[in-house]
Amino acid sequence: MSTKLPPQPSAQAGRLALTALLREKNLLAALEVFRAELGDAFSFNLLGFDPIMLSGPEANRFLLVEQRDQFSWRIPTDPVAKLLRKGVLVTDGAEHDHLRRAMQPALHKRMLTVYVEMFRHYTDQVTAAWQDGQTRDLLIEMRRVALLILVGTLFRVDFTSDLDDLWPSIMTMLKHISPGLWMFWTNAPAGNAAPALNAVDQYLYDIIQERREENDGGEDLLSVLVASGMDDGLIRDQLLTMFIAGHDTSTAMLAWLLYLLGKHPDVMARARGEVDTHLKGEPPTIENAAQLRYLQCVIDETLRLYPPIHLGTRRIINDLQFQGYDLPEGKRANYSIYLTHRSPEYWPDPGVFNPDRFLPENERGRQPYTYLPFGGGPRNCIGAAFAQVEAKIVLARLLQTFDFTLDPARVHVTMGATLEPRPGVMMTVRKRG
Repeated sequence: MSTKLPPQPSAQAGRLALTALLREKNLLAALEVFRAELGDAFSFNLLGFDPIMLSGPEANRFLLVEQRDQFSWRIPTDPVAKLLRKGVLVTDGAEHDHLRRAMQPALHKRMLTVYVEMFRHYTDQVTAAWQDGQTRDLLIEMRRVALLILVGTLFRVDFTSDLDDLWPSIMTMLKHISPGLWMFWTNAPAGNAAPALNAVDQYLYDIIQERREENDGGEDLLSVLVASGMDDGLIRDQLLTMFIAGHDTSTAMLAWLLYLLGKHPDVMARARGEVDTHLKGEPPTIENAAQLRYLQCVIDETLRLYPPIHLGTRRIINDLQFQGYDLPEGKRANYSIYLTHRSPEYWPDPGVFNPDRFLPENERGRQPYTYLPFGGGPRNCIGAAFAQVEAKIVLARLLQTFDFTLDPARVHVTMGATLEPRPGVMMTVRKRG
């Protein structure tokens, strides 16, 4: 019996996709061309990399909820699985559920009130080095903010003195797990990644040992994991998962937020006006930030256009069918939040930045699973609430403190470990009076 896979693009679509790929310098532009021709389920073959691509609300519900147990998150040959070992992001079934339950208390919403002060503190610490009228790369600056916040809150360790030393190792790790040669060549050589991985591992094992000696019963993630009875290796896997995934997604989100505000000065002015009106010069808190409803719309629309996790990859465990197509056991299935968020079928003028889409009156009737920047179903991002509050507090503080002017140089979308603006977000910063 023959297998009916989702359709492959025509020769004409292939040519259009190649043009888009060369113009935009990223695979997502080509996938948009294929989706426009073939719909929410298609397949393609790129130098032996031949996944099934799924997007749209029906596919998202199918993969993330209805048949989620028929898909494996762990693909042992992928660099991210090798790096994170038994991290919560790359485990399945009961093992994943156990790890998630163990980590959840440190990421519960009630902890955000404790963390907010550090969101502000580290934002102020990084921006204290900015000179008036200076041009800074906000992609780099927001990575500094995100790393300091992640380690300071979830590990309860001040990362300031280690940040510069470990920076090259962190960037090497991110490059190591980004789309690359491993997509076409199973077990491709890791290049010079080993020293970087060892350096970060050593840092994590050191802070685990220090916390074991302190045994202070804290509620941060590191303390909770130490108290759980896990061995050092399993704790390392969870810490590294949060260290990499937690800071890199926030970096991308904050960098794209500032880029889009710089591209749309009218939106920036409206958001800043809201910050000034409701905060009245006071530092942002959980309570007063809740009043920043337009700023939340800006964050939501940024996450629609540039979701940090642009593609999710799974392995099909058992033969499945979706919309009349066969999804064979063992095949790689990718689902794309990016394609869903930019489909004209679900979003009018999908390429246009329009925060008003997320005003309450404009959200009525929106189909579930058309907007899922943090995934969906039981395995949605464990740090979703943390990331959204972090973005709001950091952005409110930046708008409260600085004026930003975007450098006109072109920025393009890059598929790294997350979706990043490259070569960077160059902005002139000026201290507000």
